[in-house]
Amino acid sequence: MLPARDETDAATGGTLDAHVVVHRRDGFRLDVPVGASAGEVVAVMGPSGAGKSTLVAAIAGLVRLDSGFVRIDGREVASASRHAPPAQRGAVLLGQDARLFPHMSARDNVAFGLRARGVARPVAAREADAWLERVGLGGWGGRRPSELSGGQQQRVALARALATHPRLLLLDEPLTALDAETAGDVRGLLHEQLTAVRATAIVVTHDAVDAAALARRLLVVEGGTVVQEGPVQRVLAAPATRFAAAVSGLNRLVGVARDGAWRSADGAVELRASDERSRGEASVHGVALAALVRPSSVRLDLARDAAAVPGEWTAHVVRLEPTPAGVRVHTGDPAVAVDVAADTVAALALETGARVRLRVDPADVRFVRVNV
Repeated sequence: MLPARDETDAATGGTLDAHVVVHRRDGFRLDVPVGASAGEVVAVMGPSGAGKSTLVAAIAGLVRLDSGFVRIDGREVASASRHAPPAQRGAVLLGQDARLFPHMSARDNVAFGLRARGVARPVAAREADAWLERVGLGGWGGRRPSELSGGQQQRVALARALATHPRLLLLDEPLTALDAETAGDVRGLLHEQLTAVRATAIVVTHDAVDAAALARRLLVVEGGTVVQEGPVQRVLAAPATRFAAAVSGLNRLVGVARDGAWRSADGAVELRASDERSRGEASVHGVALAALVRPSSVRLDLARDAAAVPGEWTAHVVRLEPTPAGVRVHTGDPAVAVDVAADTVAALALETGARVRLRVDPADVRFVRVNV
């Protein structure tokens, strides 16, 4: 039996309006505005050390602001002079570690938040069992965390977080510690439950799959600031930085438009695109452009002495990286990743420092303007 729904359950999530400014002792400065409407899921991505975890910790009340503000449902819960305790914010933070109480059963862990809010023990236990059933753990309420797998523990933690109907759910890379299959299952569960209760959530992730599956909007944070923001599909299709391109599965090469083509800063590489929009961008002489190319679209062979033609150039192998489908060959000047089969690496005797020739067909290239 699922938890009873009432009219307010149609949109359990609240609103978030925040501008988080935090100065860490190591000299790092976080300055990120972020907001979410009721029932909206916003993803936050960025490289390690970008400030993503500090951002959600500050919203949750675990880190104090140096300036800025955090407003949940229009109520200011944090500023430079105000710091409401985490328990008074209506926000719940769920991270990589499920942080279940080891001495409690799964049922008691889920019921804990309800009991803390004054719900009678029998009612809290029934609600907890209903939530465990909802996350696929019906009948497991008597198990302790030590008797559960990592994925099952995260399911319990999610049930505990949602059982209290938080105004704001903060998810800090909750799938990182799980294997790929378990992460896929829990990702599907997150999508199902966030949608079902129309929760408002901020999802910190390093995985574009999480952003695409869970969120409507995406913020890319680098060096403590927002470098790109917009609908998930739009950001992933036209990444504004090398990091964003990497998580989108794209090479991003910055150069200039010249004679209807894209050229690298040193003029050594020239690329053309066949789609009309990209040709239009390349027609504006001297404008800064980024060329976007999928690693699987780049062709690689040993370098030959023939003169380079548009769409072809020579490079040196920087490193080889195994992938589930083969090998990703990273080359330099410009930095380009190329996906090849493992037997191709063996046949060409590729190794660090090897000189190779790369080729890209115009049909596999897109140009987007660089915002400077």
